[in-house]
Amino acid sequence: MTSPAVSTRIWTIPNVLSFFRLLLIPLFAVLLLTGEYAWAVLVVAVSSLTDFVDGYVARHFNQITRLGQLLDPAADRLFILTTLLGLGWIGVLPWWFVAAIIARDLLLVVLGVVLANHRFGPLPVHHLGKMGTFAILFAMPVILLATAIPETAWIALPIGWAAGIWGVFLYWWAGVAYALQAARMIREIRVAPTGASDTVDR
Repeated sequence: MTSPAVSTRIWTIPNVLSFFRLLLIPLFAVLLLTGEYAWAVLVVAVSSLTDFVDGYVARHFNQITRLGQLLDPAADRLFILTTLLGLGWIGVLPWWFVAAIIARDLLLVVLGVVLANHRFGPLPVHHLGKMGTFAILFAMPVILLATAIPETAWIALPIGWAAGIWGVFLYWWAGVAYALQAARMIREIRVAPTGASDTVDR
């Protein structure tokens, strides 16, 4: 099967949705820190929905762009980081859970630097990573819902934590897959004939 075409367009529906998701980040932080938990839940839910929609539109309507390949995961990472730190700060999430997710993202930052030093571009998004991100983005508003509306805690907390723990597992599974792929790419270029590195995508 051939890979979908990647364009250099900027103004596509998925990219607009990713920009919109970035604008929601400071709004969510303000709502959370001022105790407006119900509105914060709504903002996270909208962010999660737009994350699903922009990926679907990009794949099914041939709107995959180079900007989107950078913008979409960046928006995901920033929203997850903001939500994690905010929920940790107000005591909704334990800090070990926050640390487990941030540590995995730091792993990807290190891998990105190593790959850049070998003249490789960023690795393509892995399906496991997308599944883990979706599970975490689903879990956080559900867990926050138990704080916003205590009457829902009996069902929101079990569902939210089940999704959250599963998401962390997938998140790290994808992280290990990225690390193995990066190691394989670096090993192959080291054993390639002289001059072969000139063909590596920048």
